[in-house]
Amino acid sequence: MHDSSRRPLLRWRNLPFETSVQVLTFVAGGPAVAATLFMLWHSTWPWSVRVTIAVIAVGIWIAVVMAVRQQVLFPIRTLTNLLAALREGDYSLRARAARQADSLGEVMREVNALGDQLLVERRLATEASALLKAVIDAVEIAVFTFDEKGKLRLMNPAGAVLLMRRQEYVLGHDAVELGLDDCLAGDPVRLIDRDFPGRSGTRWGLRRTTFREGGRPHQLLVLTDLGRALREEERIAWQRLIRVLGHEINNSLAPIQSIAESLSDLLTQNEETRPRSWEKDLQGGMAIIRDRASALGRFMTAYARLARLPPPTLRPVELGPIIRQVAALETRLTVKTTSTEKAVANIDRDQIEQLLINLVKNAVDASLEKGHDVEIGWYRSQTEWLVQVIDEGSGIANPTNLFVPFFTTKSSGSGIGLVLCRQIAEAHGGSLTLENRTDGIVGCIAELHLPVLAAEGGRGES
Repeated sequence: MHDSSRRPLLRWRNLPFETSVQVLTFVAGGPAVAATLFMLWHSTWPWSVRVTIAVIAVGIWIAVVMAVRQQVLFPIRTLTNLLAALREGDYSLRARAARQADSLGEVMREVNALGDQLLVERRLATEASALLKAVIDAVEIAVFTFDEKGKLRLMNPAGAVLLMRRQEYVLGHDAVELGLDDCLAGDPVRLIDRDFPGRSGTRWGLRRTTFREGGRPHQLLVLTDLGRALREEERIAWQRLIRVLGHEINNSLAPIQSIAESLSDLLTQNEETRPRSWEKDLQGGMAIIRDRASALGRFMTAYARLARLPPPTLRPVELGPIIRQVAALETRLTVKTTSTEKAVANIDRDQIEQLLINLVKNAVDASLEKGHDVEIGWYRSQTEWLVQVIDEGSGIANPTNLFVPFFTTKSSGSGIGLVLCRQIAEAHGGSLTLENRTDGIVGCIAELHLPVLAAEGGRGES
């Protein structure tokens, strides 16, 4: 059963806001106007006076109603215009004369503050977008974005050069049409060897990731030309190799040529003009030629060894017994082992043993002059094992050439020991560093970093 007394209330709530303001104003002023008219009706004044006063009272009543309506509705309309401007992206409009002690004034001030904040954020976003576009346009890396349907949505100038197509003509085209469909499948980070219309005969670094724009998934594809960088590195490597090979070969061939010419002159002389010790000179010259040829052969053998390092055969092996065995091989000085922790790593035992022999030999060579012992220890960090070989020698005078092939400060050195050690370490997924000590003692520390075995609960080979 419906309550009929509530129907007027429901209808009142459904009235427009402006009409509600007018009705409320009329209702508020109605009793005063009614009382005035009633008093005029029962007064003894002439009819003309009473009518004039009644008209004036009703006019004042209507003027007050309109003024109140304007006072209430004008701020509301101003607020509506401000919110509409913000919705349309126009952040330049502001409300003025917002009163401090007024509720609508506080709302106006908040809307003004919101407009200021949105204006600053839009300016920052515009500047960031402009900077990002400038960077993308300036880099020599091809950048593409595709939507969830595989349609091209963005391409930078480097991408346009790669595809040999203008940007405005290919936007919206399918990845299959552009020949990039294979780049959107497979591993997101990999190397590819393929030709593009704008460049061929090179290797590319591919990176692909996903992002969302407008609530929809998109793919970002980046192609980097690695061929140029690889060719530059290859050119530098060849220059270094040729410089080293040329230096070593010239060091051997120059004395061989000089002595050969001297011996040739000696043999062409008459027996009367030859010196008495010519046979001794001949034997000495031949010995020098033999020694230099032998040194050149050892150099080329060392280079071949460096170039033909086989890939490691990895298996779980305990490092402690290998390190103690290597320490026991050195008899010139005492090599102390300072750790007892069980360390199991995935290594090639023979290669790591050769690496440690080289490090310990270098440390002992450096410490022989002072006669101090060499220390070798190992400990674990979060993700790797660290093996340290510490000596008290004279330190490293020229650290920049430590790992330069064939560079050595020893009279009988080949210059490949440390280079070979670093290659072995990197082939195991680790690294090798050699630095001067920083604890106030002259000497150096060699650190071998090896990855921790993934499932280190098992027993390793000892």
